Order: sequence, then C-alpha cells, then structure tokens
Amino acid sequence: MNTEQKTVVVSGSSGLIGSALVTRLAAAGHHVTSLVRRPARAGEIRWDPAAGELPAADLEGVHAVIHLAGAGIGDKRWTAARKAEILESRTTSTDLLARTLANLERPPSVLLSGSAVGIYGARGDEQLDEAATTGTGFLADLCRAWEAATEPAAAAGVGVTHLRTGMVLSADGGVLAKQLPLFKFGLGGRFGSGNQWQSWISIDDEVGAIEHLLTAGLLGPVNLTAPAPVTNAEFTDVLAGVLRRPHLPLIPSIGPKTLYGAELVENLLLTGQRVVPTALAESGYVFRQPELEGALRQLLGR
Repeated sequence: MNTEQKTVVVSGSSGLIGSALVTRLAAAGHHVTSLVRRPARAGEIRWDPAAGELPAADLEGVHAVIHLAGAGIGDKRWTAARKAEILESRTTSTDLLARTLANLERPPSVLLSGSAVGIYGARGDEQLDEAATTGTGFLADLCRAWEAATEPAAAAGVGVTHLRTGMVLSADGGVLAKQLPLFKFGLGGRFGSGNQWQSWISIDDEVGAIEHLLTAGLLGPVNLTAPAPVTNAEFTDVLAGVLRRPHLPLIPSIGPKTLYGAELVENLLLTGQRVVPTALAESGYVFRQPELEGALRQLLGR
C-alpha cells in the first residue's frame, strides 16, 4: 500500500467505525480533520447538513473525504418518521458534501462514501459480489438513494467509492456488543431458521480496508465484508464456542419484535445477504481476520 501521508476529512468520526478509523489514520501519520455538528474544536470543521451549511474553503486541497455519517439503522423501531430520518440523514448530508466538493477549485481525489450490504436485498443463498444487481425493500432503496447522492462529486471528477459495509464486529459497540451479555450467560441463540446469511467484518478489517481504499484506485461499489460469510446458526455456534458457554436453540422473535417492531427484525435479524468482497480482494487487500472464529478470539481476547 502507498504509505504517503494524506490530509483526510472524516464525517461520522464519533461512531463505532469512525472513531476507530480516525485512530488508525492518525497512527499511520495522516492528518485527519473531523466534520462535526456541534461547535468545532481544534482539528474539526463544523457543518449542518439540515441547514445546508458546510464551509467549502476548509475542504480546499484535502486529499480525501471519508463520509460515514448517518442515523443508526438498528437503534430504534422503524416508524414512518424514523425511516424518513434514516434516509434524510444520509441523502441530505451526502448531497451537500458531494455538491460542495464538486464546486471546489482543488477538490479531493477520493470520496469514500458509506453504504451497506442491505442494498442487495434478501437473496437467500445467492452469493453476491459487486457485480450483483441491487434488491428490493427499505434497506435497498435507502442504499440506492444514499449512493446516488454522491453523483455531483463523481460528475466533477472526484473518484467516488461506495463502502458497502456488512455487520461490523467490535467488542466496543454494534451487534456483537449487544449480544455478548446474553451469550455470556448462556442465553444467546439463533434467530428464526438460522439459515439467513450474515456478512460480517471485524472492526480491524473495516478500518484497514477503508485506509487501503484511500490509495487503491477502486471506484464504484466495494463490499466491506470478510471473505467467509456465515449463517446465523453458524455465528451462534462459533460465538458460544469462543465464550465456552452453551446457547439456546432459538431466540423467539416475539421479544425483538416487541422491542423494535416486526419490520426492523425481519430485515435485520431474520433475513440477510451472502456477500463476498471480490473487488477488495482483487485490489490486493489482505484480511487480518478472514475467518469468524479467529476474529472473535482476537476481538474478545480469547
């Protein structure tokens, strides 16, 4: 990988991925500036996507922009208002950023913009790489609109990459952190049939791959998933095995559906995608944790 130091602007830098990414980039010697919605401190730029406010002058001459901001998809019940918030938090901010970059005299060479494997829809056992068609449903529609919002930057010659991220595994947050308490007490289990695919990636590989993409020259969609997706039943067995705890045969869906609503649970827990990182692998990226058991042991210190 090209180790030349870059000036990088990151949105969503306080999130699970963003915070780990900023740490990784700074450790590699890159100069990192965060886009924030609160009053800016040193090393930060304040923006307000809802109001259309982004100081263009502060982006002149940066090498790359990494855009990860957006309301959490799995945090709350999918009411009509929440779904609108999830969509608008992505499309409004991405459109503002893309249009601003397009009008710069010295735009960045790279815009790495967030997306997700949900763009492929529920596809059963079909193996999906970047050449696969997109699917149907709220998540697929959301991701298509999210990716389309980068078009002004691409039309202006900025190299745009869509980071189609899978389930990011970290002990510090996200899905794994929510599951750990149950599994540690032997109360974890599969959801539904357990046959639904889970396309996962460790937090180390998520941020490592993003750093790699700063100089890899890949445009368009790039799947950020480990090369060995697993079914929900396999994930359950491996996690319980790493923790050396038994697990329940099944988690009744009534509990999650009561908390988060049927639509969210059906889309995030009971269906999935079997996604493989063809473009990333062909670009020369070497995974630190390509297999689930090794990733979990590293993440959990087991």
